[in-house]
Amino acid sequence: MTKNYKVRLIVSFSLLFLALVCIFTLESIPFKVIFTLFSAFAAFELMSFFKRKCTLSSTICAILQLAFLVGGCIFVSKIDAVGIILLIFSVCAYDSFAYIFGNALGGRIFKKSRPFPFVSKNKTWEGTIMGLITSVFFTGAVLLISGSDQYIFFAGGILGLIGDLFESFTKRRFDVKDSNEIIIKNKFAAIAEMMVGGSEGHGGFLDRFDSLTFAGTILFLISLI
Repeated sequence: MTKNYKVRLIVSFSLLFLALVCIFTLESIPFKVIFTLFSAFAAFELMSFFKRKCTLSSTICAILQLAFLVGGCIFVSKIDAVGIILLIFSVCAYDSFAYIFGNALGGRIFKKSRPFPFVSKNKTWEGTIMGLITSVFFTGAVLLISGSDQYIFFAGGILGLIGDLFESFTKRRFDVKDSNEIIIKNKFAAIAEMMVGGSEGHGGFLDRFDSLTFAGTILFLISLI
């Protein structure tokens, strides 16, 4: 079991509860505002990476990551409550259950259970596969209950995976392990990080929103096409 396993689970489900409350309040405006603010803080974390390292490849990655944060916010601002719920459940179901199954089953089914060793060595085949299956299940359940025909959100799980891998790749370009490890030294930032359970060695806003904003950006581009 990885470090801070219980904390990560508690924070994830607490944020989900907060998100659902905000979605069903004042036509989802509170959620859209909070999502934008959290994404802005994720961008602040991203900019702090340059204190560690600045190369051409790392700069390009940072620009793309920043574009995903902006694109994700634009997409969220334009979709309705059902669309937001579909985005959250499709992406977060993958993210959360990949983590849960990865910790519970990692290495027990596949002997060589590291599908992305050079980008994210902690990911396992068991977690990845079960996370994607769970994402499809939850997305289908929301579509069935809501009567929506927004089937494009079935892609949320795989897009979330790609977004997470890209963020991991970006951090490797900067020699950063957790997105908050630089700004967490600041007293104000440390307090703000607690909103997403961030403590030193735990992760931060960018680690929580990378998958959502990447998926949102790609889905936004698809909707334009």
